[in-house]
Amino acid sequence: MFLEKLENQLKQQKSLFIGEDTAFRSSVLIPLVQVDGEWHILFEVRSFTLRKQPGDISFPGGQIDSTDLTPLDAALRETIEELGVDARSINLVGQLSPYIASPSFVVYPFVATLELHQLNLSQEEVEEVFTVPVKWLLNYEPYMHLVSVNPVPSADFPFEKIANGTQYQWRMRSMEEWFYDYEKYTIWGLTARILKYFIEIIKCKESKTD
Repeated sequence: MFLEKLENQLKQQKSLFIGEDTAFRSSVLIPLVQVDGEWHILFEVRSFTLRKQPGDISFPGGQIDSTDLTPLDAALRETIEELGVDARSINLVGQLSPYIASPSFVVYPFVATLELHQLNLSQEEVEEVFTVPVKWLLNYEPYMHLVSVNPVPSADFPFEKIANGTQYQWRMRSMEEWFYDYEKYTIWGLTARILKYFIEIIKCKESKTD
């Protein structure tokens, strides 16, 4: 009886990873727009008056609220709020794999087309927008720098309960930070990591069709 019940419970488990339910969850939209008959990706420059990451380059998106039924709903809501576009003009193309920055932070990226001429930017959140040709991104080689991440236990960490106590060897890791330089803009951080993954998908699809 126990195993049968457990089997049913495990089948109903839909979390992508342990901790997803309690993680800080956000969604972003990769907007594809046409400029002079060529596909571009649209990026935002975050308003310089924002408290968090002012001036950073990002995709439209943000935290998934309790009112959002799905991560896609959050991505669409944020895109409409930030870019001021009509919901009916957003056409979903697909979804990328979630980006799990850590067990406590996950981002769900989506890809959609929208009409560039419909933009009515939120002055509170968006300083400006710019676009980068997909063709340019396919031929560009981003460069990478490493950032060392060293765990630092809190002052009340219970060393007496773990093997080797205060002599425990914490594992330091290196984090890759990718950079794209386009005209006067530098795309890096979370946006660059998602962008790189997206471009690699396109390259893979193109190589298979050649």
